[in-house]
Amino acid sequence: MAYDAVAPGSSQQSDPFTPSADSVLWRKDFLLGAATASYQIEGAVSEDGRLPSIWDTFSATPGKVLAGDTGAVACDHYHRWEGDLDILSRLNFEAYRLSVAWPRVMDEAGRPNQKGLDFYKRLLGRLKEKGLQTFVTLYHWDLPQHLEDRGGWLNRETAYRFADYADLMSRELSGHVDAWMTLNEPWCSAFLGYGNGHHAPGLANLRYATQAMHHLLLAHGLATQVLRSNDPSSMKGIVANVGRGTGESSSEADQRAAHLFEVQHNAWVLDPLLKGEYPVDLWELWPGAEPLVLEGDLQTITAPLDFLGINYYFRTNVKSDGAHGFIEVPLADVERTQMGWEVYPDGLRDLLTGFHQTYPNLPPIYITENGMASDDKVQNGRVEDPQRIAFLKRHLAAVDQAVKQGVDIRGYFVWSLLDNFEWAFGYERRFGVVHVDYDTQQRTVKHSGELIAKFIEARKTQR
Repeated sequence: MAYDAVAPGSSQQSDPFTPSADSVLWRKDFLLGAATASYQIEGAVSEDGRLPSIWDTFSATPGKVLAGDTGAVACDHYHRWEGDLDILSRLNFEAYRLSVAWPRVMDEAGRPNQKGLDFYKRLLGRLKEKGLQTFVTLYHWDLPQHLEDRGGWLNRETAYRFADYADLMSRELSGHVDAWMTLNEPWCSAFLGYGNGHHAPGLANLRYATQAMHHLLLAHGLATQVLRSNDPSSMKGIVANVGRGTGESSSEADQRAAHLFEVQHNAWVLDPLLKGEYPVDLWELWPGAEPLVLEGDLQTITAPLDFLGINYYFRTNVKSDGAHGFIEVPLADVERTQMGWEVYPDGLRDLLTGFHQTYPNLPPIYITENGMASDDKVQNGRVEDPQRIAFLKRHLAAVDQAVKQGVDIRGYFVWSLLDNFEWAFGYERRFGVVHVDYDTQQRTVKHSGELIAKFIEARKTQR
């Protein structure tokens, strides 16, 4: 599949997403969907019994989020969800990945909050009426603040409270969910939240990061058991963000540095899930940071997965630090997004084929997030985003290449349906295929969204 960017206004804009006839994208069982997350779009942070989350606290702390932005209103999806689902349908997406806000559905004693539960029941019910498959993430980073006050993911008890939460949601929403995802990106929760402080709750201690990761993965294993018991007909999985590391040179030291980058970014999560052990090389990189692991924990963590969600955005080029680690060395003269991330679709293909070789028990894969931020503006009622169009086409091509090399990939979700609260970057960075004017909450489908809709419509007639 040869994909090229097409300039706005070009006569060649018929449908640049159309791939070759043998592409996986034409396969009847290959899903194309869009993804969002609760704190990034819902707003209504104090309505209908919702409790504070760690992101409410973090974003209200001066200096933590760009421009002092918070998720208090976000895209106001809590009140505008029906219109947003209409847009989802108009764009012809076949599946929708969303997350439940843990603080919206349970009180501090673990009792259900009916108003919060009813919101998600209405939402999922309407998605089913529209014929979309539903992929539901239980934890997309919005930990209830009252649990963080008792230690958060540093406290083993949080893993058991998460299992209680999974129990409630799977009993209440059984039959509404096609696929459950326990956690979104535990690497970010552990490392950015507890290791370097860039994300909520803002702690910075490497030993905290490894212990938080262990409790996150334990929570996943415990919750997976509950989900299987309560909702046996649905798929169960987890979502990992993965990063491609490349060496600054072909030297043994720089290649070792690239390996260690991928160990801490990928194997730190995938090895416990799929091998039942933490990678030994991780402790070479982080000596003395091993977590407390109790007997039976790793057996719980390796609960069988029906699928693995993969989120991919960019690669990181590194060199040896001269000891047992790596130093990032940004490449010059490469294409970058508004986030400053390099556009490197080959990294997605290489990681997928590498996982296929490394893990004999690798479950089927869904690309649960892939997309890019750009400084999009509405001009004359339209939003032209040619870089995003080229980005998506090239990454879909990389997925197709991985499938042709034997990787079992079942679907692709673009990040994101809507421009939204981009965590520590606030509202400046726009990832959506739908533009959101945060002053008026006006939605405008971008050119990328229009082309996606055309391609999915074409799939219906050409399959």
